[in-house]
Formats: sequence, C-alpha cells, structure tokens
Amino acid sequence: MTLRIVRLGTARHAREGTRIGTVRRPPRGVRKQDYAKKNWYDVWFPELAPSLPLMKKALAAETATEWNAFVRGFKHEMAAPGARRSLDLLAALSHSGDFSVGCYCADESRCHRSVLRELLAARGAVLG
Repeated sequence: MTLRIVRLGTARHAREGTRIGTVRRPPRGVRKQDYAKKNWYDVWFPELAPSLPLMKKALAAETATEWNAFVRGFKHEMAAPGARRSLDLLAALSHSGDFSVGCYCADESRCHRSVLRELLAARGAVLG
C-alpha cells in the first residue's frame, strides 16, 4: 500500500489509486465531469492547499529566503487542528490502500506538495 505525491494532470501510475487534488482552485477550462478522466483528480481536497495569500507568496518567491518563508507559513497553516487531523488520516490510510495527493506545479521542490510529503512522512505515511 502506498501514498504517492504526484503532479496533477499527468499520466497516472498503474497502482496509483484515488487521486486527491490538494489545490486551492480547480483546473481552468475543464468540466467537473472531466477532472478524473483527464487525470486531474478524483476528489478535490483544498483543505490541504495553501491559503490564497500564502499561495501568492509561493508563486512570487524568487529567492531561497522567500521560499523558506512560504514553507514556514504553510507548515503553520498545516499545524491547525483540522489540517493535522487530515494529515493524520492520510498517513493512516497509506498503510491500507493506494492513493495519491497532488498539485499542478511542474517542480515539486518549489511546490507545497514537497511540504506535504515531509509532513506525511513525519506522521509515518507509507510513501511511494
């Protein structure tokens, strides 16, 4: 059983399972009924996406200092009780099923999904 961290809109891994979109906004120009068919996501879960102000900060980050400020802010948001429970749930489910979480960003190292990977690993998630 595995939890994968993926880029939304890319081809699915053979054993990826349910794809969860941890993004603040749905994909533009795509009908809701086509989200799964076009490999965006099966379930939208914006609760694990950065807030809009923080997302703007991440997109504008040009230096390591600016990126690190985003990471600190996102970790702070993910420390809220609801986000902590969601992360704990996903980490627990990774021991019994295949699924994935993802975002649109091309470079995971400059995307909140890299922080999600770290937070889920710290909770004992089985990552693939």
